[in-house]
Amino acid sequence: MRLSALNDIVDGGFAEVEATIGDDAESLILFRDGDDVRAWLNVCPHAGRRLDWAPGQFLKSKDGHLVCAAHGASFELVRGDCVAGPCRGDALRAVAVQVRDDGVWLA
Repeated sequence: MRLSALNDIVDGGFAEVEATIGDDAESLILFRDGDDVRAWLNVCPHAGRRLDWAPGQFLKSKDGHLVCAAHGASFELVRGDCVAGPCRGDALRAVAVQVRDDGVWLA
């Protein structure tokens, strides 16, 4: 399943897309790092809320971490580990994606 065109995601930026995983419709966060894209479920492990402050709008700290808009948990962008805030030591749930044919695809 094609999720996004690679060029629709700013390098170093985020995008929110909807995908069907198993039988469930899920909101995903895509993070672009050059020609690589990582993806996680758009759910904070602290309270189960979405991380975006408005649909598709994410906060990034000056340290380069994804910040949950609800309670301020901070996640590093390699593995999605929570490095500060109420869920420190937990992590975002990764979703396997691949970049091919100028697009981001569910793996």
